[in-house]
Amino acid sequence: MTVVEIVFWVSVALIAYTQVGYGLLLAVLARLPRHATRAPAPTSADATGSRPLAVPGAQLPKVSLIVAAYNEADVIGRRVANLRALDYPPELVEIIVASDGSTDSTAAHARAAGADIVLELPRGGKIRAQDASVEVAGGALLAFSDANSEWQGDALALLVDAFADPAVGYVCGDVTFTDPDGSNQEGVYWRYEMWLRRLESGLRSVTSGNGAIYATRREAYLSVNPLAGHDLSFPFNMVKRGWRAVYATQARASEKMAPSIESEFARKRRMARRTWPTIWGSGLISPRGYDPLYALMIFSHRLLRYLAPFLHGFALIASLILIGRGWVYVACAGVQVAFLIAALLAPLPLISALPKRLPFSRLMLIARYYVVTNWALAIGLWDWLRGERSPAWETVDGTR
Repeated sequence: MTVVEIVFWVSVALIAYTQVGYGLLLAVLARLPRHATRAPAPTSADATGSRPLAVPGAQLPKVSLIVAAYNEADVIGRRVANLRALDYPPELVEIIVASDGSTDSTAAHARAAGADIVLELPRGGKIRAQDASVEVAGGALLAFSDANSEWQGDALALLVDAFADPAVGYVCGDVTFTDPDGSNQEGVYWRYEMWLRRLESGLRSVTSGNGAIYATRREAYLSVNPLAGHDLSFPFNMVKRGWRAVYATQARASEKMAPSIESEFARKRRMARRTWPTIWGSGLISPRGYDPLYALMIFSHRLLRYLAPFLHGFALIASLILIGRGWVYVACAGVQVAFLIAALLAPLPLISALPKRLPFSRLMLIARYYVVTNWALAIGLWDWLRGERSPAWETVDGTR
C-alpha cells in the first residue's frame, strides 16, 4: 500500500468514525448496565462539600442571570423582559447586564427594562465582561445567556433542577435556531449534535455547551483565557476539577439564525477563532484529569471533529490522485465534490424557495451546514495563526 493510499484510508476512517461511528459507540455504551458506565463521584473539595440545591421541599437558590452585551440597544430590553418573565420566584432572580464598551444606548435600555445591575465596562471582550459580572453577582448559581436569546418560561427552573446532583457544576440547555419569521431551521445535523451531547451527558459529561443557555455553581465558575469561550472551555475544565457537566434537554432557548450563508460563515469563523486557542492553550487535549471514557469523548467529538476539514482535504486530494485505481476513490471524490456544490447552491433563491421538508432540500441544507462549519474551522485556524486574536466580538447582522 502506497503512502497516498494510507493517507486516504486513514482520513476516511477517522471521518467516518467521528461523524457516525462515535454516535453508534455512545448508543451502545448507553445500553450497558448502568454501573459499567456511570459517572465517577466528584473528587474536588468544592464538589464534595456541596449540597443539593433544587430538591422537593428544599429552598430554591438565588440565581444571577448574566448577559454580556455589545451594542445591543435594539434587543436588550426584550432580553431583560424575557428573563423577568421566567417561571422562577422573582425575589430569587438577579439580572446583570454587562455592557462591553457599547457605543450605543445598551446600558440605558437595560436599566429602563429593569435590570438589577448594569455594568458599563471598557471594551475587553465577552469573557471579561462575564468575569466582571460574576464579581458583583449575589447568586449561588450563575446563569448566562446571549443578548439575542429567548428562554422558555420554565428554562431557568429546569437548569436549577439539574444542580440537585451535588456532583454537577455546569449545566447547558438546548438551543434552537429560527428564521427571521420564527420557523425552526436548526437542521438535521444540529439535532444529531444535540443527540450526541445527550448521550455524553448521560454517560459522563458533555464535551461542549452553547452560549445561549447555561449555568454554573458560583464555586465552580472559572476565569478562562479571554480569547477562548465558555462553550468549549467550561465542560472539560469542570471535569478536570471533579465536577460533572450535563445537558438539560428540556431547558430551551431560541436564537435567530444568520440570514445568509455569508453571515453564517462569519459567525462560525468568529467562533473558530476562539476554538483553536482553547484546544492548544487551555488543556483540552491533555488527558490529565480525564477518566478513560471522557478522554475518548474529547478525542472523538472534539479533537477529531475540529480536524475534520483537514481530514476531508487529505481524503479529497488522495482520492483524486488515486482516481484511476478503483471505484472507491471515484466515489469518495464524487461525494465530496457533490457536498461542496450542494453547499454553494443551497442559499440561491431558486433552491432556498423550495419547501424544506423535501428530501432534496433537506440534503442541501445539511450539506450547507456541514461545509460552512468545517470551512469556518479551517479559516478560523488561519486567522488565529496569523495573529487575529482580539477578545472583542461583533454582532452578526440579521440575528437580532
